Amino acid sequence: MRFVLLLCIFMLPAISFAQFGVAYHQSEIPFISFNYEFKERLRPELRILTDVYWDIEQLEGVINFNILAKPDYSFYVGGGLNFYYESLVFPVGFNFYPFERKKLGFHIELTPFVTDDLILRGSWGIRYRFKKE
Repeated sequence: MRFVLLLCIFMLPAISFAQFGVAYHQSEIPFISFNYEFKERLRPELRILTDVYWDIEQLEGVINFNILAKPDYSFYVGGGLNFYYESLVFPVGFNFYPFERKKLGFHIELTPFVTDDLILRGSWGIRYRFKKE
């Protein structure tokens, strides 16, 4: 319990300097994601598969890093765990923000799953950042 409390105390200042975002990824394995973006570079995400019944196993945790971050677009790579398939995942993607206010955007992503079998998930979708003006 002390560890959780200390973790929350240390994470609160970091979260206050981050921007929250949500995204929907459409693919054969669709999912929604909730993320915090730190200094427009690091983006940890919690992803929930939306095409199955709710269970703790249908979660995916990913940390993405923007290799190229411009106001209109970003290119990212990442790594994480998919609990549903019990596998490592390594997403590679591109975000594009075409509007004047850089809150709403689109994305494409290719994610290999490392399991006994190789699974390759391609997805596209929308992303919204609750960005401070």
